Amino acid sequence: MRINGEISPDEEEEMMVEDLKTVSPVQQYQKVVVVGYALTSKKKKSFLQPKLEVLARNKGILFVAIDLNRPLSDQGPFDVVLHKLTGKDWCEVIEDYQKEHPEVTVLDPPDSIQHLYNRQSMLREVADLNLSDSHGKVCVPKQIVVNKDPSSIPHEVSKAGFKLPLVAKPLLVDGTAKSHELFLAYDHYSLTELEPPLVLQEFVNHGGLLFKIYIVGEAIKVVRRFSLPNVTKCSLAKEAGVFRFPRVSSAAASADDADLDPSIGEFPPRPLLERLAKELRARLGLRLFNIDMIREHGTKDVFYVIDINYFPGYGKMPDYEHIFTDFLLSLAPSKYRKRSAA
Repeated sequence: MRINGEISPDEEEEMMVEDLKTVSPVQQYQKVVVVGYALTSKKKKSFLQPKLEVLARNKGILFVAIDLNRPLSDQGPFDVVLHKLTGKDWCEVIEDYQKEHPEVTVLDPPDSIQHLYNRQSMLREVADLNLSDSHGKVCVPKQIVVNKDPSSIPHEVSKAGFKLPLVAKPLLVDGTAKSHELFLAYDHYSLTELEPPLVLQEFVNHGGLLFKIYIVGEAIKVVRRFSLPNVTKCSLAKEAGVFRFPRVSSAAASADDADLDPSIGEFPPRPLLERLAKELRARLGLRLFNIDMIREHGTKDVFYVIDINYFPGYGKMPDYEHIFTDFLLSLAPSKYRKRSAA
């Protein structure tokens, strides 16, 4: 069925299957990478864009929707299972499937993804890494978790010795827009307006610029986004209350083409990012995630990781379709050899 002249997902899949019929059975076994996907409708729309599907088809990659109403083991066979769904039932389905089909690459294991759904555990691996070398230093902001009623927040903040202003974020990341909201609190009294459970972080001046570091397997892609402006002593003295901001990192305009001061806009050193990405891939057990990083204002090589997200909005990443299809193909060579021998 076509809507406004566009090809529906079902028709698109049928076209890909028809294309495969022109290839011999032996070539199909050797060359086709079948990717079963289970995504929310929003994620499917942003990720499975026509430019990705066309390029994937040309490279011998077939995306197949997983039917959530049927047992996963009855579907396929798949080379890769790509998913971003939450819930205990789905996690159990994937975990059982991994045990039954160890030959299939699951992106990514549910137990590894869980670490990024809690902002307390999210940055722990970065802090434990204590990364510092000749290319720079990677830190995390000072933060505390508040689970109690709002009236206890000023006491907790004073006890921790935090400096104002403070960034407040929901403790749990559940995929909703609300879980990605952030607030900036300028005084202790306003902290009582916040709703626990939440994470409170010291605000780090960073010149109003954020680096989004996309990780796709071994590939690293960095883009710049405008962020919250610096807070001066003068503005801190004038401001009061709690200010709500939308999801800054994704909502803000790209800064890649902006005429930025080199002291602010210079990208983090590549060797530093490669080491950070390598360590986090191993520690988190993930291959699809992004890191939100800022440079401390007035420094050249002091960086802070403020957020990590699983399976982010890759559709906003330049050349994402080429990077992602190359990644999927990199998972397949061993499978090609096994099938060819068979």
